[in-house]
Amino acid sequence: MSSPPSALPARIDSLGDLQALANAGTRHVLPFNKGQMVWHSWGQGRPLLLLHGGSGSWNHWCRNIAGLVAAGRQLWIPDLPGFGDSTAPEKGQDADALPEPLMAALDQLIGASAGFDIAGFSFGSMVGTFIAEQWPARVGRLVILGAPAMGVPGGRQFALRSWLGTPPGPERDRIHRHNLGVLMLADPTAIDELAVRIHDGNLTRDRLKRRRLSSTDIMIRKLATLATPVHAIWGEHDILYRNRLDGLRTALQVARNLQSLDFLPQAGHWLQYERPEALNALLLQRLGQT
Repeated sequence: MSSPPSALPARIDSLGDLQALANAGTRHVLPFNKGQMVWHSWGQGRPLLLLHGGSGSWNHWCRNIAGLVAAGRQLWIPDLPGFGDSTAPEKGQDADALPEPLMAALDQLIGASAGFDIAGFSFGSMVGTFIAEQWPARVGRLVILGAPAMGVPGGRQFALRSWLGTPPGPERDRIHRHNLGVLMLADPTAIDELAVRIHDGNLTRDRLKRRRLSSTDIMIRKLATLATPVHAIWGEHDILYRNRLDGLRTALQVARNLQSLDFLPQAGHWLQYERPEALNALLLQRLGQT
């Protein structure tokens, strides 16, 4: 573990702020698959497990941590196996391979009987849903953000530029800026230097390359039977469902225990980075902390 935590930075606008944020929490390194699984924690209160998106790491949540801690939540954020600083799982290359090792780690960190809530972003929403399905007694509420795999007709409506083979530098950054604008962020002004640096650093550490579940309807099939109370949030400009929000509403009618459905205004797919204060307020409301 790291040295005792320091004060949380008020804003996260640079890599320096990001490092200060990491330093303000505790870094936990657990043995995993001949390597390690890395977790970060902040705060006190009921545990809230935050799960990042594909090709991401804990820093997908960097602009939300201070506000959630101030609201009285203890945050547990892993680098999911195969991403960030965590070793890939021995078997499996997708979201369904991650719940078991994550729960084994979480049992060590908070106790094998402790309850918690989950907020999962994109790929992380699938992981969180699988956890809630397999350990329903442990999960109080599940919030899915920007979830894929909802079975909405229309398919992929965007194309990304390849950055592979392009060395670090201005040209690779231009590619990242383009791709962030296509997939992740609706407002061009949100594509700041920090977003580019986070994106570049996370992409280069993605070791789960054969992910396919996000292009299926597995989320809506799981939600149709899930007993855990579910809250769903998407950015109103999320490219995954461009011009298909009505189809998303229709698909969710089969969800067994859907408590709320929200579309965050002026936000794209990476809504918690683009509109952190608004997302935090909505997330805390859905977690029963108004």
